[in-house]
Formats: sequence, C-alpha cells, structure tokens
Amino acid sequence: MNDKVSIITVNYNGVADTCEMIDSLKQHENYPYELIVVDNGSASLNDYTLLKEKYPDVKVIRSDKNLGFAGGNNIGVKQATGNFLFFLNNDTIITRPILEILVNRLNSDEKIGCVSPKTTFWPQNNKLQYAGATKMSYITLRNEFTGYLQEDDGRFDTPQETAFANGAAMMIRTADIQKYGLMAEHYFLYYEELDWCSFMQKAGFSIWYEPQAVVGHKESASVGLQSPLQVYYHTRNRLIFAQRTLSNSFERRCSYLYQIVIALPKRFLTYLCHRKFNLITPLIKGGIDGIAFIINK
Repeated sequence: MNDKVSIITVNYNGVADTCEMIDSLKQHENYPYELIVVDNGSASLNDYTLLKEKYPDVKVIRSDKNLGFAGGNNIGVKQATGNFLFFLNNDTIITRPILEILVNRLNSDEKIGCVSPKTTFWPQNNKLQYAGATKMSYITLRNEFTGYLQEDDGRFDTPQETAFANGAAMMIRTADIQKYGLMAEHYFLYYEELDWCSFMQKAGFSIWYEPQAVVGHKESASVGLQSPLQVYYHTRNRLIFAQRTLSNSFERRCSYLYQIVIALPKRFLTYLCHRKFNLITPLIKGGIDGIAFIINK
C-alpha cells in the first residue's frame, strides 16, 4: 500500500510561480499525494481566488496575515492527512517524479528524519544549488550548500547523510513531529529549516541528501539578493539561532560576541563604503531585535 504524501507550499504574492509549480507536479508526479497551498497574507485576494478556481482538487487555505515561512507551513501541517510531509517552495519546478524516491529514502531507516532532493538553479538546470550542506560554525553561524554553483556532472550523485536539509524542498514523516515539534515561528524568514534540523538531530534523527530526486529552484525569486528584508532577518536570526540551538554556554557566548562585536560592525562599514545606505538601517535594527530576543529569553 502506498503512503500518501502531503505536499505543502506557501504562496505570498507569487501566484504565477505557484501555478507553474502546481502544473509541473500534475504533469510529472504519479505518486499518491495531496497538495496544500497556504496563501500567506498576499496583498490581494486575487491569488487565493485564482488558485481556488483553477485547482479545485487542491486544498487552498487563506491566512489574512503573513505568518512567515514557518507560520505558513505550520498552517499546512495542521491540515495535512498524509503519512509524509513534503515542504516545497512555490518557486520550484519538477521535471520528473520525485516523491517515491524521497519516501523510499525515509523508509530505508527509521533514524532518517528528513530528506532533501538535489536542487538545481532553474531554468539553467545544470547548475547545482544544493547537494547537501556543511556543518554550521558555532562562531559565525554560517555554513554552505555542497556543490553550490557547480556543474551537475555526476560528482554529487551519491545519497548520504548531511548536516542540514534544504528548506526549499524537504520531506519528513508526519508522525515524527511529536518528537521535535513544529517549525519555530520566531524567525519569520531564514534559518527556520536550520533550526528545525538541529532539533531533529537532538531528537536522534539524521538528515539525508537524495540526488536521485531533483528539483529546480528559482532562487531568490520572491525576496531578491541583498535586499533590506534579507539583511534584517539574517542579522536578527543568527542571534536567535544561537540562543535556541547552541546548548554549550561557551559556544553560545562566543557566537554572540562574534555577531555583535565583529560581524555587525564589519557589515556596517562594508555597506557604508559601497554606498548601500538602504541596508544600514535594517542591519542595525536586526542586531537590536536579535539582542532583545536573547535578553528576553
């Protein structure tokens, strides 16, 4: 008997991308699934209305408020009926079936708690975005995607355990959520999947990369590179991530010190020298709000 997958995606002012993603699933995916689209407070009701009318077989849920990446996905989780949950960004594309491959990877070992497919840049599709991830430095709170910007030439075709999943495409067992909880909604944008993977690993699960399943991703199609939004949330969320996930008090304090005393002033001077004045205010506000989170905890 097949295990049904609940595919959960979040739409925010991106109905064209969402429709393209849905159409790619309908064209290429043959494994049993339900699709849940959470319209996460889009500026107009038109997105929600269009999706409801165009795809009557899709569960389309409207949130009047933008609850962020985790909040939107958590709404979908509460409506899901599948044995597996596949979190898929709305700006992704599939060109061949992937669900059964990911389900089989999870079923191969009960200690595998999360699996992500190979992710390529779309529409190039021959450049890798994600082929696993390196461990996080407890000081800088940075890591890298393995294979990032490299050719998809077969070097990254071995399934293996990895440090973190890719938030753009990741599958878990529904039943396992009770062991590590829902995605944390403190972040709003960025670091949610890193936080979640950390809690999965603390609960005894491993994270895997599965290259036989491939997803194309229009990276930064919804936010943009070096936007004020990105600068604010990256700055704030690194401090939140340190507070929530670093159990060792020495490592946690080293991370706080680096972020506040070294990284933030360095980025301030960089933006000043390059005349990126629009990024200075979100940088400072992100630092202040991150420190406030630490103090209040």
